[in-house]
Amino acid sequence: MIRTTLFSVAAVVGLAFSAQAAEKTIVETAVGAGDFNTLVAAVKAAGLVETLQGDGPYTVFAPTDKAFSKLPEGTVESLLKPENKDKLTSILLYHVVPGKVMAADVVKLHEAETAQGSKVDIKTKGKKVMVDNAKVIKTDIECSNGVIHVIDAVILPE
Repeated sequence: MIRTTLFSVAAVVGLAFSAQAAEKTIVETAVGAGDFNTLVAAVKAAGLVETLQGDGPYTVFAPTDKAFSKLPEGTVESLLKPENKDKLTSILLYHVVPGKVMAADVVKLHEAETAQGSKVDIKTKGKKVMVDNAKVIKTDIECSNGVIHVIDAVILPE
C-alpha cells in the first residue's frame, strides 16, 4: 500500500514536471534547468534567443556546461566575442534540427539536417545514441516549441 502510494505520488510529480516544462519555450527551459548556463550565454551572444523562443517546433541537442568545459581552454570566451558571432551562430544552429524529433524517432535516423544547413550523423547501438561525437544523456525534455535532448559534448560542423 505504501509502496503503491509512493509510486503514485512520484508519477504525479513527474507528470507535473513534464507539464510544467512543456509550458516553457526551449530557452526558458534551458535557463530554468541551471545546467545550460554556457549554452544560454552563447544563444544570447549569437542573437538566437528570439528564434528559439519562436513557434518552432525545434529539436535542440543541448550541450551541458560540463560539455562546454571539454572544449580547449579559451574557446568559449573567443566564440562569445562579437567579432566571432557568425561562427558561434553556425555552431549553435548545428545543434538545432527543425521539427520536433522525439527519442523514439531519433533512433530510427542515420542523419538529420540541421538549421545550420549541414547534417549530423546519428548512430544507435543498444540504448546508446550518438549525435556526431556526442552521447545523448537525456531525452525528450518537451517544451512548448519543441524538444531538448541533452548531449555530453559540443558538436561542431565541418
